[in-house]
Amino acid sequence: MVASVRVQKLVRRYKLAIATALAILLLQGLVVWSFSVLEDDEPGEKGRQKKPRPLDPGEGSKDTDSSAGRRGGAGRKHGRWRGRAESPGMPVAKVVRAVTSRHRTSRRIPPTPPPEAPGRQNLSGAAAGEALAGAAGFPHGDTGSVEGAPQPTDNSFTPKCEIVGKDALSALARASSKQCQQEIANVVCLHQAGSLMPKAVPRHCQRAGKMSPGIQWDDVRAQQPVDGPPVRIAYMLVVHGRAIRQLKRLLKAVYHEQHFFYIHVDKRSNYLHREVVELARQYDNVRVAPWRMVTIWGGASLLRMYLRSMQDLLEVPAWAWDFFINLSATDYPTRTNEELVAFLSKNRDKNFLKSHGRDNSRFIKKQGLDRLFHECDSHMWRLGERQIPAGIVVDGGSDWFVLTRSFVEYVVYTDDPLVAQLRQFYTYTLLPAESFFHTVLENSPACESLVDNNLRVTNWNRKLGCKCQYKHIVDWCGCSPNDFKPQDFLRLQQVSRPTFFARKFESTVNQEVLEILDFHLYGSYPPGTPALKAYWENTYDVADGPSGLSDVMLTAYTAFARLSLRHAATAASPLANPLCRFEPRGLPSSVHLYFYDDHFQGYLVMQAVQPSAQGPAETLEMWLMPQGSLKLLGRSDQASRLQSLEVGTEWDPKERLFRNFGGLLGPLDEPVAMQRWARGPNLTATVVWIDPTYVVATSYDIVVDAETEVTQYKPPLSRPLRPGAWTVRLLQFWEPLGETRFLVLPLTFNRKLPLRKDDASWLHAGPPHNEYMEQSFQGLSGILNLPQPEPAEEAARLHAELTGPALEAWTDGELGGFWSVAGLCAMGPSTCSSLELCKLTSWSSLFPDPKSELGPVKADGRLR
Repeated sequence: MVASVRVQKLVRRYKLAIATALAILLLQGLVVWSFSVLEDDEPGEKGRQKKPRPLDPGEGSKDTDSSAGRRGGAGRKHGRWRGRAESPGMPVAKVVRAVTSRHRTSRRIPPTPPPEAPGRQNLSGAAAGEALAGAAGFPHGDTGSVEGAPQPTDNSFTPKCEIVGKDALSALARASSKQCQQEIANVVCLHQAGSLMPKAVPRHCQRAGKMSPGIQWDDVRAQQPVDGPPVRIAYMLVVHGRAIRQLKRLLKAVYHEQHFFYIHVDKRSNYLHREVVELARQYDNVRVAPWRMVTIWGGASLLRMYLRSMQDLLEVPAWAWDFFINLSATDYPTRTNEELVAFLSKNRDKNFLKSHGRDNSRFIKKQGLDRLFHECDSHMWRLGERQIPAGIVVDGGSDWFVLTRSFVEYVVYTDDPLVAQLRQFYTYTLLPAESFFHTVLENSPACESLVDNNLRVTNWNRKLGCKCQYKHIVDWCGCSPNDFKPQDFLRLQQVSRPTFFARKFESTVNQEVLEILDFHLYGSYPPGTPALKAYWENTYDVADGPSGLSDVMLTAYTAFARLSLRHAATAASPLANPLCRFEPRGLPSSVHLYFYDDHFQGYLVMQAVQPSAQGPAETLEMWLMPQGSLKLLGRSDQASRLQSLEVGTEWDPKERLFRNFGGLLGPLDEPVAMQRWARGPNLTATVVWIDPTYVVATSYDIVVDAETEVTQYKPPLSRPLRPGAWTVRLLQFWEPLGETRFLVLPLTFNRKLPLRKDDASWLHAGPPHNEYMEQSFQGLSGILNLPQPEPAEEAARLHAELTGPALEAWTDGELGGFWSVAGLCAMGPSTCSSLELCKLTSWSSLFPDPKSELGPVKADGRLR
């Protein structure tokens, strides 16, 4: 009894604390539920993240090219806040606000009662698709909106049925346009009514189970004469981005006058499309798709694009091809055209597709085939569960394949219910191109023509490639192959099975491996061939307009031009000085990344200028090179492990590099600190970020194991970041290991317009209340021996008010501390005699580049 009374007193005394604890538990439960909307747990493992499965010893040889997978992003290491036991992450209050604002509506969205079409609830799968297309406002049979621009969300939107299920509700809450919301609702309503998916699909294959015979490579047989005429190939090139030189290099390597080349350029890649259209004018057997689609990773649009392209290829007059081969700009041949033609001519009736090589039920789960997806707003939305149609064998693996013309005709033209119903099923499927052709073929009368080999070798490193890097466009985690590098070349030469192409290759990551492949296939270039180790890639072209530039890029490129013109005026001889003064005219006309020997060398800015002296307008190209700022300070054995320390944005965990080359970032960016390590003893290091006014923005620890090669972390700093030179220090037991500086660029543009004073006052003033985190780290300033902040604070306050020429001068001064002018050249004759012509300047984007230049067809029908 006494104990009971004591309990009651304790409850009354700590009633507020108990209520607070219960409220926190409730909020944490809400946060966990909100994140579970986008995560998918294996049965029996709810709430527990799975680490990526290591590459099995035999998996590399299987070369499985299936890219989907659950939980691919789990197992990533983070830093931890000093003084806290938990790993750093988004503050709970911020998460709760985001969740409650996103999910204020009920988990059941009620329907509106508009009249339904008679018999709507009893539609077959195909008819349901047609009805859905009509309801969404699309042409007959077109159920997606991948080619449309997002429209503002109308909060009055109400679906036509009562939608249930957390996946569908989450998708509706996150969709950014009313059109996409309407499509999602239509799909979900049809699915809930049982009218969207086929229940069963007929199977025509006379054999039970999967047909997947292999064909071994035989050098002796490959050299034997071929019966009948050599086969002709229709290459389908699916390209996006801006890497026109790598695409030309690929085309040069695979081209033959007896083959045909059909190129689809993503609708968002206007620069690349202009270049490809110009390229195609040179050759009768190269065509560019007259239509363009937005194709996203994992999207249903990719399958639609393939089927439409196949029909185009079948209907081109005089294009009598035998095999369809799809390639991307990141592919490259590993054997010659003669070897490929000889091999396919001996296997005229075979279709080459790579299967996943796993247990089929596990593949279905990992691939998400048992889930309903819909693509709109350039996003693949997961909408709930579904059943696999009965009666068929479902298969899949790689979406890179070699198909016979007869099978392509069957897929495109047949009225077979097998194909029609599978088309309907795969319209709402994640990564449909990785499974549709496999499943159709294995259930068709031609099932015995399947060969379990897509004739490719792919550089899978699932430890690095399964980082869930596509989560911003797909409600799923997947894997992506790594780029080949010289150390991987032995894999390219494997002879256990026939392979003729490899992927992936990116010249911005490594170009040396392409040089090795070129030499292996065609021998070395003639002595003295220029630019073999150089690579240029466009990042901006004036024809695209400034809309394709961020404010940071616009600020940096225009500042680069001013720095370069100032350098031209001061570097010239006194006699030439008046003739070497120029004023920029408008925005730069183009900007290129420049690499040499696989190292980033800087930006090349093409700018129209007006001489200060009398003379016609000219165009100059300017080379801006980044200046290194890394200092390695440690002297102990553990300190010697540190190889580099960098800060940037667009971190690629797969290739372990920053895609924002040069680290151009502004006040609204979210920088990442990355460290590279040599192998050695375990250590724990402290990372400290210091802003330009000596505010310690954040500090956290990273644990570096003996085998660790790279560590990186993006602290959730409050923005805007204060412009100016930042410092990141790496310490161990408060002894320095290394230090680097990076620039937060003061912006001269905001929303593509010159910065106004009212915008500058908040954009350049630093974070609210001068606090980057909820926790203050300013107590570390004494330990770090930082200078007194008052002078820097006063300078920052004055800078934050600048606009116009004064702001440009500040920006140029800050940028000049991190970048140097490495050279200038002129497109034509210049009033400044010290400027060399760009076409004679080895670093210029106008310098000859034979490895990526296409010329006339040679006598043997090739370009290379």
